[in-house]
Amino acid sequence: MNQGIGVVGLYVDNQDEALAFYVDKLGFRVHTDVRNGPYRWLTVQHPEQPSFQLGLFMPGPPVHDEATAQTLRAMVAKGAMPPLVLTVTDCRARYAELVARGVEFIQEPVDRYGSVDAGFRDPAGNSWKIIQPPRSAT
Repeated sequence: MNQGIGVVGLYVDNQDEALAFYVDKLGFRVHTDVRNGPYRWLTVQHPEQPSFQLGLFMPGPPVHDEATAQTLRAMVAKGAMPPLVLTVTDCRARYAELVARGVEFIQEPVDRYGSVDAGFRDPAGNSWKIIQPPRSAT
């Protein structure tokens, strides 16, 4: 039996908009999209990490009351959540590709500590970094 983290969730304010962003702009694939009444379990996967899912979840019932859901949506929209990180082999090339797909960056690629990184936010406000790690000395 395989054990470990299988799904990490993000709060989004519109699941259809989030799905379009993650699939059409970032190149993720839909893993699961099922409904139970008004609740929707929606997960996507990076094409190179099929064992890991990113959940695109709406704050609200059955987990949160409406006041808590509003607070969570406001915090995400302000960028208060910690960034997620995509590791890439060429940050500048991936940046150019994502800009061409319509991703709006809040930070252009910057050389930092031997790596290169750039930052963007999804439509809900979740923060992302794309990082090109330093090349290993051989």
